[in-house]
Amino acid sequence: MKFMESQDETALLWLDEIQKGISDANNNIKEASSLAVGMSMINKSLEKGDSQSIPMILQSKFGLRVIPECAETYFRNLSEAKNLKYKEDSNESPWIHLVMKNMYDYYYNVETGEGTCVAPEGVVPKTSWLTGEEIQSIVGQVTADYNREQLWLANENLIVQLQARARGFLVRKNYQERKAYLQNQEPSAIKIQAFWKGFKQRRSYVERLKVLQGNVAAIIKIQSWVKMWLAKRAYRKRLQYFKDHNDEIVKIQAFLRANKAREDYRILISAENPPLTVLRKFAYLLDQSDLDFQEELEVTRLREEVVTKIRSNQQLEKDLNLMDIKIGLLVKNRITLQDVVLHSKKLNKKSKSQLEEMVMGDKQGIKGLSKERRKKLEAYQHLFYLLQTNPTYLAKLIFQMPQNKSTKFMDTVIFTLYNYASNQREEYLLLKLFKTALEEEINSKVDQIQDIVTGNPTVIKMVVSFNRGARGQNTLRQLLAPVVKEIMEDKSLIINTSPVDVYKSWVNQLEMQTGEASKLPYDVTTEQALTHTEVVNKLESSIQSLRAVTDKVLTSIFSSLNMMPYGMRYIAKVLKSTLHEKFPDATEDELLKIVGNLLYYRYMNPAIVAPDGFDIIDMTAGGQIHPDQRRNLGCVAKVLQHAASNKLFEGESEHLSSMNTYLSQTYQKFRNFFQAACDVPEPEEKFNIDEYSDMVTLRKPVIYISIEEIINTHSLLLEHQDAIATEPNDLLNELLEGLGPVPDVQSFLGEGAVDPNDPNRESMLNQLAKTEISLSLTSKYELREGEDQDLKCLMIKTKRLLVDMIRTQPGDTLLEILETQPTAQQESEHLKLVEKRAILDSKTPEEMKHIQSVFEDGQLPIEQKKRKIQRNLRTLEQAGLVSSASKYQEIINEIAKDIRNQRRYRHHRKAELVKLQQTLNALNSKTAFYEEQINYYNTYIRTCLDNLTRKNSRRSIKLDGKEEVKGSKKMKQASLKYTAARLHEKGVILEIEDLQINQFKNVMFEITPGEEVGDFEIKAKFLGVEMEKVQLHFQDLLQMQYEGVAVMKMFDKAKVNVNLLIFLLNKKFYGK
Repeated sequence: MKFMESQDETALLWLDEIQKGISDANNNIKEASSLAVGMSMINKSLEKGDSQSIPMILQSKFGLRVIPECAETYFRNLSEAKNLKYKEDSNESPWIHLVMKNMYDYYYNVETGEGTCVAPEGVVPKTSWLTGEEIQSIVGQVTADYNREQLWLANENLIVQLQARARGFLVRKNYQERKAYLQNQEPSAIKIQAFWKGFKQRRSYVERLKVLQGNVAAIIKIQSWVKMWLAKRAYRKRLQYFKDHNDEIVKIQAFLRANKAREDYRILISAENPPLTVLRKFAYLLDQSDLDFQEELEVTRLREEVVTKIRSNQQLEKDLNLMDIKIGLLVKNRITLQDVVLHSKKLNKKSKSQLEEMVMGDKQGIKGLSKERRKKLEAYQHLFYLLQTNPTYLAKLIFQMPQNKSTKFMDTVIFTLYNYASNQREEYLLLKLFKTALEEEINSKVDQIQDIVTGNPTVIKMVVSFNRGARGQNTLRQLLAPVVKEIMEDKSLIINTSPVDVYKSWVNQLEMQTGEASKLPYDVTTEQALTHTEVVNKLESSIQSLRAVTDKVLTSIFSSLNMMPYGMRYIAKVLKSTLHEKFPDATEDELLKIVGNLLYYRYMNPAIVAPDGFDIIDMTAGGQIHPDQRRNLGCVAKVLQHAASNKLFEGESEHLSSMNTYLSQTYQKFRNFFQAACDVPEPEEKFNIDEYSDMVTLRKPVIYISIEEIINTHSLLLEHQDAIATEPNDLLNELLEGLGPVPDVQSFLGEGAVDPNDPNRESMLNQLAKTEISLSLTSKYELREGEDQDLKCLMIKTKRLLVDMIRTQPGDTLLEILETQPTAQQESEHLKLVEKRAILDSKTPEEMKHIQSVFEDGQLPIEQKKRKIQRNLRTLEQAGLVSSASKYQEIINEIAKDIRNQRRYRHHRKAELVKLQQTLNALNSKTAFYEEQINYYNTYIRTCLDNLTRKNSRRSIKLDGKEEVKGSKKMKQASLKYTAARLHEKGVILEIEDLQINQFKNVMFEITPGEEVGDFEIKAKFLGVEMEKVQLHFQDLLQMQYEGVAVMKMFDKAKVNVNLLIFLLNKKFYGK
């Protein structure tokens, strides 16, 4: 080989080449031996029928990759191949022959395991056994078949799709060929089909016609029976279906009826001109049921209780405040205990029912059963109705009086006149008064826009006071109570924004920690305090806490816009619009700052600063807020006040300037809040009230007013009559002329109500003057001819008559109903309607009955009603209120409006019942608190009495204010006599008009104690001649001292020092 490659005859094999050749020969022999062993083992296994060992032999000896799952297949195919080579008569030796590398022979003895490369002599190799090549070929084929089968199985879906596409292609090809053929032959095919179908149909028709013509009678009978059977079956089936689905059918019918009713009602409330047919379906809603009367009576009762309770609580509050002052004076000024005891008895007043019994027990008072007194009562009812419904009079009257007097007038008479806005009608009227008065005040008294902020406008003050009263406290409580309680209950919260206070607190803390006096000065200025790092750090910590707490309060305020009373928001809207009209150049920011001054500073801010004073939090008798809590709330209120007015911290508050950015951001939020607060509807839309409301409501408006308030109102109207009723023919002038002069309390009570010989007659009359009476307000001018009011009443009466016609007679238009003669059945229905109304009217309380003329019209027969309606319609058409051209659609629209308002009224009445009950519960809680306060004061007084009794055994003081000595003998104290000169030396007398100081020695003053403790009689004598005397009450002196009056006049000439006079009386008569 090397010679053939190199073509060199002298080429020799090298040692390494020889060694490599020997190694290759050995490897070949080894491989041939291994292959021969494998062949022997395979063939022997086949002869033994052992299929399990074949895969392992193939893998180990032949190096083939076998698949265990094909073991049986290997065995079967190898056995079949071996069987094909087997020959029975063959004479084989145990040697097998192999060819190595297709070049060298190798022989292997299967019995001895001997192998050689030289053929043994006389040996015939085995031919019945499978050779290595055959085994490898068969195994490879089996493995390849198995792999191919697995490949087909793995791609079965693709193969199926391929086959499907191929078949589809063939089918479509055949279809297209057939279709093309049929399209080409279409005319011929149609002719053939038509001819054949026609032939078949004509033959069938002729045969059927012959059969029918021969059996006409039988066919008719069969058809009738079949039709009857089908109809019966369908009927029974339908009937059974209805029975099986009865509940569903009822629901469907109810749904359809309800849907129709809803659609009709939608037309009634939303259509511009609702048809008469729709109106007829809802006319029954104008009827009043027993439930309506019960609810009205309950509303009336609750309203009376609420108004009475409000007035009672106001009086209790005033008395308790005065009692606070007197107890304070007892401690500070040493007034007599008898004065305190005497005032405490005023807290135990007679009840309202007892006083009314005294006033009207004999029916001789203003509500007595006489024509004259009835006329007087009606005159006052007409007067207060006019004042209530026409806000111009009261608005002018308010500004004719001094501010302090007008405020008291508002707090008593005006709020009483509107029942403290206890229902929607009265709230609507009160808001109209506020609006009129506010516009009057702005137009007449406000010269600059800032006057609203810097001044104290009367109407603004009244509006805020009213909305913070019994009706508004619940709102303030709901709005602020949670966040205020959270601030107060946080014991770790200490906010102090005063650098000096923080500095002093820090110094005190240092001294307490060290136990030594601090070397730092105690009194420093703000600038000096801010030079200390500790103060600055504490101040910054307080500012951070203040921001966090203020954010909570802001969140509570901004999220509670809908909770704010409508009256406050509406007055804010009126304030903004009125100021804009008077000051058109004012910017939106300026106007919103004024609104903010009303809504936040005047309404909310005081409740945050002093929550205990506005019933925001519950306080027990004698309880009070901790100074730290009040300072925290004050700091929050200060920040909110600056933010609401967009006022930055400057000047003395420069140390808080770090909050200025926060204030500006908060102002923008406040600005949006104030804009949203002014976005409210007008009262007419809010309360659904118009000029007809009083005529269609079920009951007359009732107010509860005291005799004293009636007299005061009458007196004020007469005093300022020229200013508030300038026109001679003004309705107010007519009413005041009919009332005459102002009556006294006795005329209201009647003769004999109070004994004229009673020494306490005046005090009894004063007490009875506070008795409340109820007035059912009515208008005197409802039926006056020739006025607009008469047309309104005519419209109302016509609508009532039309409702009766619409309910008893059918018809698509009003003219059709009026021109159609009623049937007997319709007359009967109308009669039942009239009788039902008469029965209902007999059960109606007097104060809830309608006008008598309206009631009488309702009793007329149906034909007379029609004639009256036609006359009324002609009158109304002449006034331009209705038109025959539109078939009187205008009055139908008015009736539809009444139906809508009646539903709303019932809804609002139910809401009012709930609201009144809640208000009454809150007032009862407040009364209970006042009673607890009274008990607390009474306990205090009793303790003082016990202490005084123990200290002064010679004098006993009874609860009636009288003094006694032992043995029940009255103790007579001696009079004191001083010359004017002596009193001048003591400083008691300052000067005496028209008398020189050197003449004071000729004037003698004699001070004598009266029978009642605290009463003194002072006589003045000049040169022994008694000139004048005056009664002096010690309690009056203390009241003047409390009010800061230092000098008083006595005898209209002598000027006296109040404090020194009190000191003198205490020293000489009470031993103090």
